[in-house]
Amino acid sequence: MRDRRWGDSPKTGCIELSESGPAGASEHGRRAPSREKIVFVTGKLAEYSLRQVVERLSAEIGFDFHVAVLPISVAALMQVEWVARKFSLTERADRVILPGWCQGELAVLADRFSVAFERGPKDLHNLPDYFGKAATVPDLSRYEIEIIAEINHAPRLADTEIVRLACEMKKDGADVIDLGCVPGESWSRAGDVTRLLRKEGCRVSIDSFERREVEAAVAAGAELVLSCNSGNAGWAAGLGVEVVAIPDDPSDLDSLEPTIERLKAGGARFRIDPILEPIGHGFARSLERFFVARRRWPQIEMLMGVGNLTELTEVDSAGVNMVLAGICQELRIGSVLTTQVINWARTSVRELDLARRTMSYAFSHAVLPKHVDPRLVMLRDPKVVEMTASELDQIASRITDPNYRIVVQDGAIHLFNRDGHWSDRDPFELIRQAAAIASSAGRKPFDPLHAFYLGYELCKAATALALHKQYTQDESLQWGLLTVPEPSHVQRHHEPDAAP
Repeated sequence: MRDRRWGDSPKTGCIELSESGPAGASEHGRRAPSREKIVFVTGKLAEYSLRQVVERLSAEIGFDFHVAVLPISVAALMQVEWVARKFSLTERADRVILPGWCQGELAVLADRFSVAFERGPKDLHNLPDYFGKAATVPDLSRYEIEIIAEINHAPRLADTEIVRLACEMKKDGADVIDLGCVPGESWSRAGDVTRLLRKEGCRVSIDSFERREVEAAVAAGAELVLSCNSGNAGWAAGLGVEVVAIPDDPSDLDSLEPTIERLKAGGARFRIDPILEPIGHGFARSLERFFVARRRWPQIEMLMGVGNLTELTEVDSAGVNMVLAGICQELRIGSVLTTQVINWARTSVRELDLARRTMSYAFSHAVLPKHVDPRLVMLRDPKVVEMTASELDQIASRITDPNYRIVVQDGAIHLFNRDGHWSDRDPFELIRQAAAIASSAGRKPFDPLHAFYLGYELCKAATALALHKQYTQDESLQWGLLTVPEPSHVQRHHEPDAAP
């Protein structure tokens, strides 16, 4: 496939104008608007796939391009200093796009060749997204919902553990740390622990109906008290800090009215919580109460405790937290109370922090909460991009070394090197076939380190296949905000000049 408007130079890595004439000249001699000229740098193995992707992009977007193939098999091995020695530019270009893995300071190349250099995506199949994203990265710095993160059964924990949990929650996005007390148990250290958290820079609330616990925490710096109803509104109104008012009977919103009136009469600051019930125990009716409460008291601040859903529904909490954040944003519920005790909800603070920012952006820009930030898509990926069968065949046919490549495509795992190309859903079957070929040729199939590497990568590939996730060899699977970056095996063990 020929590059659009630019011809291939006899010298690898050089670009020259094609014989058809300068870009932008029309058939009638009148000069057409100038098209952007882009050089895409790659290695030998990725050349075919890159040309396929860029040719389609060129036709859709409208730019001229050249694919500069440098003398290296794996593009991920490139480094700026090496590119500076191997790359040549003989004609004007508007910009040069390097593989996303290329390491080093791009200013070195820009100064040497007097053209802008930039890193493209790490996977060339993501070039369409790279060109389509323009410069509009959503600003998620704003949010309206406060996160109150509860340390459950705080009196039963050591002070050091409470401080550790509080600092972790604060780092994850919690605005206030709530000390969850145990009903029926007296906690003499409520004030002492509050002071410890205040020294760590934490804002503190206390969740208790026990007057001595509450007063000790308030005296030590707690700024919010959960909760208050007609049973304790008399003394709670005089605490001098904000309280959360709840109905005497969660199923009866009218039972909240006397507490509101008493708090108003005492000049207390307060917010209300109509109480979200678990699914199967009045959830739908309780959700309706939040809507009714907002209509009845349009100017009163509200709180929603989300733990009855996230902790008591056996499902990953991220989606639940996102939906509840959307409801809170719509109803102007200014704070949420969350816990993260059970394993499937253990990152609820981080999830709510991203959810509140996403919802703030979506509502303020009148857009759907879609394609704003993908980090709450954790089990599966926002999208999966696979190479075509012809691209895979081209790459497999050009392999001349014993190193194994792994690709997930068309419902199977593909394993290939110079000895063959095998595909199956079962990683054990792939290893068996590859080992048999190596043994028949009189070679030892795998040394221990290589065997471990292949097993690790095939495990990731099998996981990606099962969950319909994107798999890219030597890269970590994407788990949204839970993704743990991993160093590339290739970059750890190779240098560009040593590559074929």
